[in-house]
Amino acid sequence: MTKTKEVKQKKYLNPYVGGVLLGIVLLAANFVSGRGLGASGAIKSTVVTAVTAIVPSSTESSGFVKEFSESHKGNPMKTWLVFEMMGVLVGGFLSGAFAGRLKFKVEHSPQITSRKRLLLALGGGVLFGFGSQLGRGCTSGSALSGMAVLSLGGFITMMAIFGTAFALAYLFRKNWI
Repeated sequence: MTKTKEVKQKKYLNPYVGGVLLGIVLLAANFVSGRGLGASGAIKSTVVTAVTAIVPSSTESSGFVKEFSESHKGNPMKTWLVFEMMGVLVGGFLSGAFAGRLKFKVEHSPQITSRKRLLLALGGGVLFGFGSQLGRGCTSGSALSGMAVLSLGGFITMMAIFGTAFALAYLFRKNWI
């Protein structure tokens, strides 16, 4: 009798169930806090806090930092979105750990290197972050939360996101598959 290496298939959550759960979380966030979901506000709070701590004089000289600090009386790190993002990070880490998928490796196509994959991911993240500032919010805030309150802008944002992804998928496909 030969021993064969059993390949254990990792099961993921059904995407339809995940979508329903996301919708429930979005409704609960609106009900409990009176606000929708989003991530870019947490990044702004972190950047403003870091800049103010490192270069305190920038609070007065930078319009963005000054305006953001004034609109968030007290500590910008004590906002709903900062705690939401901390929960997302901790929850994602715990979910990966409990499911046995927590590994510190770079997954990529055999056609590219780990370095290229990381650089592409970093570049995409920077562009996405810049775009979220131009659009006054990330996909969670603009599309999901916007659609949840039946905002036309939310529907347009979601169509633009998926339309652009569909149009560009063929060009970037070789970097992941």
